[in-house]
Amino acid sequence: MKKLFQLTALAAFVIALFTVTTTFAQDAPKIKKAVDEVAQGKIGNANVTINYGSPSLQGREILGKIEPYGKPWRAGANAATKVTTTAELNIDGHKLPAGVYSLYMVPGEKDWKVIFNSAIPSWGIAKDPKGPGMTAANDPTKDLFSINVKAKAAGPTEKLRYEVRPNGIALVWENVEVFIPAK
Repeated sequence: MKKLFQLTALAAFVIALFTVTTTFAQDAPKIKKAVDEVAQGKIGNANVTINYGSPSLQGREILGKIEPYGKPWRAGANAATKVTTTAELNIDGHKLPAGVYSLYMVPGEKDWKVIFNSAIPSWGIAKDPKGPGMTAANDPTKDLFSINVKAKAAGPTEKLRYEVRPNGIALVWENVEVFIPAK
């Protein structure tokens, strides 16, 4: 009888412990998904629209870590970043005709390579042909041109943001601003 009581008490204790721990357990913080964003503005007589996925830092170091320096990046999250212009733009001496283009970047500590590409992939990343993992889905054979720009320090910015300004396009995120001059 004493043994039955002890087993019953132990079973009740285990059930109570399980109930309490599952009731008050907290899930590990989840990384929120990037949201689709649109930046619009006018450069000269061109209406410019940028469609991009806007991830958040959420306590992570992105540039130079998750998105390594020297490796092509889709310049946003999810689908490839798309730039639409209704009139020709002059970007650092290169002509970008009216149309829709994908935008890729190769981040660096100080200098960034900005690539305008004519292919619009359905997704912004693909399997890396040089090894395990993923890489930007840009097809270099479809590059219209690329330019090198300087990155400058900026105040901390939680969510990736594009801005269309009268004199160009800016990407602002983490502690950096990358400006692409255009007219």
